Amino acid sequence: MTAIDPTGLNAAADREARRARTFTRINKADKWFQVLGLAWITPVLKAAAGDNPKAQMKEIWRLLLVPILSILAFLVLWGTLAPQVQTSLGAVPGPAQVWEEAVNLHHDAQAKAAKREKFEDMVAQRNEKLIAAGRADEVKTVAYTGAPSYYEQIWTSIKTVFFGFLIATAVAVPLGILSGLSPIANSALNPLIQIFKPVSPLAWLPIVTMVVSALYTTDDGLFAKSFLVSAITVTLCSLWPTLINTSLGVASIDKDLVNVSKVLKMGTWTKITKLVLPSALPLIFTGLRLSLGVGWMVLIAAEMLAQNPGLGKFVWDEFQNGSSSSLAKIMVAVFTIGIIGFLLDRVMYALQSLFTFSNNR
Repeated sequence: MTAIDPTGLNAAADREARRARTFTRINKADKWFQVLGLAWITPVLKAAAGDNPKAQMKEIWRLLLVPILSILAFLVLWGTLAPQVQTSLGAVPGPAQVWEEAVNLHHDAQAKAAKREKFEDMVAQRNEKLIAAGRADEVKTVAYTGAPSYYEQIWTSIKTVFFGFLIATAVAVPLGILSGLSPIANSALNPLIQIFKPVSPLAWLPIVTMVVSALYTTDDGLFAKSFLVSAITVTLCSLWPTLINTSLGVASIDKDLVNVSKVLKMGTWTKITKLVLPSALPLIFTGLRLSLGVGWMVLIAAEMLAQNPGLGKFVWDEFQNGSSSSLAKIMVAVFTIGIIGFLLDRVMYALQSLFTFSNNR
C-alpha cells in the first residue's frame, strides 16, 4: 500500500485555499469594475488566476476586444469619409486633426494658467509692497480678466450642471414622495408634469432670462446672471425624471409594509425615512441618473444662448469664429461632452451601488 504524504496534502490544501481567496477578492472587486465601466478586468484577472481560461477569453473578447475593434472601425470610417465632405470651413477634420487640436487646447490651457499665475503674483507683490510702505488702505484685490482656458470652461459647465441638478433634486424628490403617498397629490401634479416635461430648454431660456434679469438686479452678486440662467434652465428640464421615478418608487412600495407602518402608528417623518425612502431608493437613483443626463444635454444649449462661459459658449464662439481650426475644436468639444456625460453617469451609478442593492446599469 502506498503511503500518503501529509505534507503534500497540506500544500495542496493551502494552494486551493489561496486560490479560493483570490477568486473571492476578484468577485468583490468586480462590483466596482462594473461601476467604473471596466468589467473586462474581471475575466483578465480570472484567466491569470487559472479559472477556466477558455471561458474567460470569451468574456475578454466580448467585453474588451469587440469594443476596441468597434472604436477602430469607427475611426477608420471617420478618417476615410471626413475628407470627402467639404464645408464652408474646409473639409471635415479627421481623427488626426481633431487630436492635434485637442493637444493645442491643452497647451493653450497651460499657457493661460501660467499667465494667470503671473498676474496674481504681480498683484500679490504689489499689495505686499503697499503694506510694507504703510499704505495698507490702498491694497486691492484685482480680478483676473483674461479669457478662460478650455479646462476652466469644462469646470464651469460641470459646476453649472450640478448646481441646477441639486436644485432639481431638492424640488423633485419631496414632490415625488408626496405624489407617491397621496393619490390626490398625484392627480394634482400629473397634468403639470405631462404639460411641462416635453418643453425644450430653448423655450424656457427666454422666460428664465427675463425673470432672472428682473429679480437679480445686482452685478456683483455671488453668481453671474449667465450662470443662474443656465442653471435654472437645467433645473426646469431635468427635474421630471426624478419626480416621476420617485413617485413610481413610492407608489410601488409593498402594501404589507404600509400596513405594518399603520399598525405601529409610525409618524409621517418616521414612515418616510424608515420605510418609504429605503424601499424607493433604487427607482429614485434611476431618476437621478436620468435627470443628470438630461441636465448635461440641456446645459450645452443653455450656455450657447445665455453666454455662460462653459462648453456651450466654447462651441458657439468657435462656430462664430469660422477659422480653419474651428470645426476640429468643436469636434473636440463634442467628444469632451460625451466623455464627461459618461463619467457623470458612472458617478451616479457608484452612489447608487453604495446606497442600494439595485443591479441596474
